[in-house]
Amino acid sequence: MNQQEALDQVRRALTKVVPDADFASFGPRDKLRDVLDLDSLDFLRFVEALAADTGVSIDEDDYPHLATLAGSAEFLVQKSAR
Repeated sequence: MNQQEALDQVRRALTKVVPDADFASFGPRDKLRDVLDLDSLDFLRFVEALAADTGVSIDEDDYPHLATLAGSAEFLVQKSAR
């Protein structure tokens, strides 16, 4: 998986949780929980959707890597390369 494919996967997973998310309104390093107003359950639904859509195993220790669009995409690229 390359960076763009990973970013597309992250956006699709986030759209399942926040259907009207406007990705153009924030930067790749902005905190998702802040800009999309995600509570803990929303974030967990994002993680579950991302794992289900990509087949990548995501543990609780991995959550800090998923704080931003860029971090989430980088995480997916690294995990898929293993």
